[in-house]
Amino acid sequence: MNPPTIDFGVAEHWVECGVVVAVWGDLDLATAPKLADAIEAAVRKRPAALIVDLTRVDFLASVGMTLLITAHREIAPSARFGVVADGPSTGRPLKMTGIDTIVDVYRSLDEALDKCASS
Repeated sequence: MNPPTIDFGVAEHWVECGVVVAVWGDLDLATAPKLADAIEAAVRKRPAALIVDLTRVDFLASVGMTLLITAHREIAPSARFGVVADGPSTGRPLKMTGIDTIVDVYRSLDEALDKCASS
């Protein structure tokens, strides 16, 4: 019997105003270190802005939310930080926990990029 496959991934792509780190799958205790590594790698390149796109995340565990707060605290003094999250899997937990009052949360990547470009 084969173990179940974990459909999780992280991809970085640069845009005019900074870098987008796109995430897909379940963001939980097993996968959060991969996102943390991707964020750290992007931050080392000193972008003007870093956007974490959770549009394709199916499940956002508390460890993922903690990671977003930590990333915000580490990057915010020197660069803009935002999260794209909408819907019951990502946007709702961020609102229910009040994280959306700490971190800029956008409903779409286009909205985040528009804000990033206008800053």
